[in-house]
Order: sequence, then C-alpha cells, then structure tokens
Amino acid sequence: MGTITNGSTDSLRQPFIDIVIESWRFSKLFSRVLFKLDPSEAGRYSNQQRYFLKRLDDSLAIAGLKIVSLEGQPYDLGMAASPLNIEDFGPDDLLVVDQMVEPVLMGPDGIVKSGTVMLRKVD
Repeated sequence: MGTITNGSTDSLRQPFIDIVIESWRFSKLFSRVLFKLDPSEAGRYSNQQRYFLKRLDDSLAIAGLKIVSLEGQPYDLGMAASPLNIEDFGPDDLLVVDQMVEPVLMGPDGIVKSGTVMLRKVD
C-alpha cells in the first residue's frame, strides 16, 4: 500500500482514516460487552479482540500512522482533542481526560486527526 500520503493513495486517505476510527470505536464497545460476559467465555473473545487490535496497529504502522489515547492525562487546551463537556467545569478546575470518544491519529508529520474527549475534575 505504500505510505498513505503518496499520490496514488490520496483518494484512499479519508476512507482509511474513517475505517480506523470506526474500528477503534467498535473495539471499545466490544470491550464493554466482554466485561459483561462470563469470564470463561470472555477469554476466547478477548483473544480475538487482541488479535484484531494487533492487525489494526500493524496496518496503521504500514501507513505511517498511530492511534494515540489521552485517557488519564491532565487536560491541556493545546491537546489534539476537543472536549465535549468543557462547559461543565470552571476556569480554575484541574481536569483530566476521563474517556476518549474518538482517538487522536498521528502520522509522521504530526496530527492527522484530532480526537474527541470527555473530561472529569481531578479530586
């Protein structure tokens, strides 16, 4: 496939990014479903999910891309993510990224796609 930015693949760039983001979202949803399963049954599906994520990461690496999660990091206005609930907090509140709604997608030259996050106040 080559790099995702060379001329012959430019028309594939946005659909590729879209499928990466949707794959990431599906994996997060799948994790929540696994948590609800009986542990003996969840183990098999958990292995399949790990395999899927490994394949996704390998495909991204070939394209020169990487998914970045900001969960647990202190929130900073300069982050490559837009908070959905920033209006719930005051200007002096210390905030942390509680949940990634969409991941940050990085390429060799920097940010390819900004993420979307939910914040929470640091206790």
